[in-house]
Amino acid sequence: MLKLQDVHASYGPVLALRGVSLEVPKGGIATVLGANGAGKSSTLRAISGLLHPSSGVIELDGQRIDRLQPERIVRLGISQVPEGRQIFTDFTVGENLRLGAYARNDRDGVRRDLERVFSYFPVLRERRGQTAGLLSGGEQQMLAIGRALMARPRVLLLDEPSLGLAPLVVREIFRIIKAINEEEGLTTLLVEQDASLALGVAQHGYVLETGSVVLHDSAENLRRDDSVRRSYLGF
Repeated sequence: MLKLQDVHASYGPVLALRGVSLEVPKGGIATVLGANGAGKSSTLRAISGLLHPSSGVIELDGQRIDRLQPERIVRLGISQVPEGRQIFTDFTVGENLRLGAYARNDRDGVRRDLERVFSYFPVLRERRGQTAGLLSGGEQQMLAIGRALMARPRVLLLDEPSLGLAPLVVREIFRIIKAINEEEGLTTLLVEQDASLALGVAQHGYVLETGSVVLHDSAENLRRDDSVRRSYLGF
C-alpha cells in the first residue's frame, strides 16, 4: 500500500533522511523506531508532503506521491496524526472532527463516520460541544486520531501517540489503534519511542539511526533482537 524507496530529504543544509526505504503492506501496521533525531518524524512528513524529498520515490498503492502537495496527498487517502496532537484548541470537539472531513462531500458518509469515531472514543461524544483545549491530554490524542479517521484514509500515519500521556491512557489508545486495524483493515504506519508498545501492535518494524534504516524485520523478530532489546526495550 505504501512504499518508500531510497528517499533523501533535508531541512536546508541538514540532511534528515539518507536513503530511507520501507514498505507498509495493505491492511498491516508497521512501526518506525529510533532515538530522538533519528528521522522518524521526518519520514512521516515526507510521506504527507510536508517535507519534499530531494531524491527517491514514495508510492501509495503504486501511484507516485512524492511530488504532490499535502492537500492532494490527503485527498488520495493519507491522514497524519501529528506529534503533539495539534488540535484546534479554540474549536469544539465536534468542530475539530468535522474539519477532519473537510475534503469530503458525502454528508451521509460523514455522519456515519462521526458515529464510528464516537464508537471508538465514547468520551468524544460526551464532550462534543466542549472546547477542545479543555480536554485532558489523553482526550486530545483521541480527538486527533478521530479527526484523522474522519477523512476516511486508506493509510493512517501516527506520530508519537504516547507522548506525554499516562501509562493507562497510552495502553487504551494503543488498544483502540489495534482494534481499528483489526476491524477495518486500516493500513497504519506508527512512529513511536515506546518500542515495546509499538512492537506489540505492529507486524513489521524498521529501526532508524541518523536518517537511515539500519534494521528491519517482523515485529516478533525485532523483539528478540539483542541490539533492539538493549537499545529500545530496556532488557
